[in-house]
Amino acid sequence: MTQRPVILTGFNFSKIALTALSESYEIAGHMDKPDPALVPASAQPHVQALVTTGSVGASDALMAKMPRLSLICCYGTGYERIDLTAARKRNIMVTHGADANAADVAEMAMGILLASVRQIVRADKMIRRGDWTKRTPNRFGVIAGLTGGKLGILGLGSIGMEFAKRVKGFDVEIGYCNRNKRNDVDYRYFPDVMELATWADYLIVSLRSDTSNRHIINAEVLKALGPRGHLVNISRGWAVDEAALADALRNDVIQGAALDVYDEEPYEGEELLSLDNLVMTPHFGGGTEHAQRRMTSLVRQNLDAHFAGKPVVSPIPELRDMAANSVGRLR
Repeated sequence: MTQRPVILTGFNFSKIALTALSESYEIAGHMDKPDPALVPASAQPHVQALVTTGSVGASDALMAKMPRLSLICCYGTGYERIDLTAARKRNIMVTHGADANAADVAEMAMGILLASVRQIVRADKMIRRGDWTKRTPNRFGVIAGLTGGKLGILGLGSIGMEFAKRVKGFDVEIGYCNRNKRNDVDYRYFPDVMELATWADYLIVSLRSDTSNRHIINAEVLKALGPRGHLVNISRGWAVDEAALADALRNDVIQGAALDVYDEEPYEGEELLSLDNLVMTPHFGGGTEHAQRRMTSLVRQNLDAHFAGKPVVSPIPELRDMAANSVGRLR
């Protein structure tokens, strides 16, 4: 019998994902954190593929623990904490989920945007505290609502496009900032984030996972967004300067914000927790059954292609040359 390829998991995957992977691959173990010391000693000489997420990542030291490693599959779109220089040096192919969860993340963005703008979480807590009868008429101030507002999308990729499609029903004016102006939309284009933030009432961050975007949302951008503004981040946590955001929310520089992603995950800080004008969710924008099945299927397709000696299906952009030239090799 031909021995099945051996994989290691670096994330707490759902039963759906683990069942699908175990059909064709030997799962040698699991790491709770991307710590080289946590790679099971018995698995180190055998692991050929690592299935993880971009927010968990993989360092050069981690890769070094697995001398037969030839493929890293990121479950989901992001790959920001994968050491790509080390991967290329070690001839390790890296793939990601591409657009597999775009619709689901856009749906989540829509939900937390409404939760922030309409102050749904604050209102829920008010009732649970028994404060409904004690409230003053303007307890929450004037709530503008989305209708008639200006909605700015920072990063009009697959998720941004899916979000725009959904938010159109609220009769908002849509603007966007992208590396390049798109010819397939008629939304208003802004060449930089400051111009977009100055124009917008609501700013949605849906950038690709790229270190060049670190803290692109800073104190100056938040000030430009203004005291009636709301920020939503469903891309990657490091796109937002969390200290600057906390200060802006605390001092009414902006009216509200909603985060599904954080600079460090899981979020274990304290600064954001006391802010009642911030909606927080635990990075589960792509956590629907629909998205899980699509992302699992794409991981399987990449694994199957790689171990069949074929180019992977969804290489990360930075390593497309490796995929095209079939540089990634089995060990």
